[in-house]
Amino acid sequence: MNLTGAYVPGTSLLHRLPAGAKLAGLALVCTALVLIGSPFVLAGVGVVVAGLYALTGVGAAAAWAQLRPVRWFALALFVVQVPFAGPQTAAATVLRVVLAVALAGLVTLTTRMSEMLATLERCLRPARFVGLDPFRVSLLLSLTVRSVPVIAELAVRVREAQRARGVERSVRAFAVPLVVGALRHADALGEALSARGLDD
Repeated sequence: MNLTGAYVPGTSLLHRLPAGAKLAGLALVCTALVLIGSPFVLAGVGVVVAGLYALTGVGAAAAWAQLRPVRWFALALFVVQVPFAGPQTAAATVLRVVLAVALAGLVTLTTRMSEMLATLERCLRPARFVGLDPFRVSLLLSLTVRSVPVIAELAVRVREAQRARGVERSVRAFAVPLVVGALRHADALGEALSARGLDD
């Protein structure tokens, strides 16, 4: 099993930036997004993010793969928000979520997992004082983050299969394949970790 996640090799400036700088920038920008109330300003940020994707050269398919799992959630969030907060606030809320996901995806696409692990391990060094292994904690965090889009994409495929069979309203027809797929992913991940001597 490939443990490199969604990383797309490249030579862009974002690819060359240290993982720590990208993670710090992601945290700062996501914080700034929360403070922006205008959907027009957020749309402008979206144009900048789209430009960053283009500059990295990761490709449209890889970029869309970051947003595809949240498209229905974003639509549902907008519909729920409109009656209570109005269309402008609802649009701003959805844009914040989509932009945060897009930016996180950009970091994932341009950062090798080994670099991410090394950065997280350095940040978690104080954990040694409470008996935790920084490497294992950083590995757990990295795998958790990278498993989220995998499970989301699995949910999308299960939902599409439901529609094709005409059982889209069946909770069981959705939950059972999703759980089975998630368990298979966990088993494959466990085997990959075991092969690398990380199962103890």
